[in-house]
This record gives sequence, structure tokens and C-alpha cells, in this order.
Amino acid sequence: MGLDYQQIGQRMAARRKRLGLRQAQVCERCDINSNYLSNIERAKSIPSLEVFMRICDALDAMPDALLLGTRREEEWDQRRVVAEQLRGLNSRQLDLVERFVRWVEEQEL
Repeated sequence: MGLDYQQIGQRMAARRKRLGLRQAQVCERCDINSNYLSNIERAKSIPSLEVFMRICDALDAMPDALLLGTRREEEWDQRRVVAEQLRGLNSRQLDLVERFVRWVEEQEL
């Protein structure tokens, strides 16, 4: 199975836009030239593994989400949102959330 660099580039661009980032911001985060990122997103250039991993880090994306388009990226986004929501809770609220999560785990959904 070969990699579809056109799809990979489109996924990178879509993820970047979903995060509200400009190409220049991503380039600054992963220390690459903006023309290079543009070429990667348009499948004109193929990044090295090191650059690809830096882009994944800059986009806060799982490599398989960009390479294969797996749904795990959406799951991780949901987990991040819930984690952010939990940060503002006090200990009593966290206890309640913990009990609720245990109850949900016991359910056969």
C-alpha cells in the first residue's frame, strides 16, 4: 500500500485550518520554511520523517490521522476538550465526574 501524499497534504491543511493556524505559525512551531509547508500541503514535496513528526507535533495530531485519515484524531480532540473542562472543577465536582465515568464504563452501550 503506497502513501497518498495528496491526501496527506490535504489532511495537514485541514487540520491546520481547523486549529485556526496560518502556515507561518505552523512553520515557526516546527522550524521549517513556509514555502516548504505549502509544497507539502500541495504534495509538491515529501517531508522527511523528522519533519513530518514535527508537523504532527505542531498540529497536535496523531501521525496515523495525517497518514491514513483515521478517526482517532477526532477522538483525541474530544479527550482534549473534556480534559480542559475538568481543569476548572473543584474536588467535589471531580469526585462526581469520576463516579459518573465509572457508571458509564459499567453500561453496555
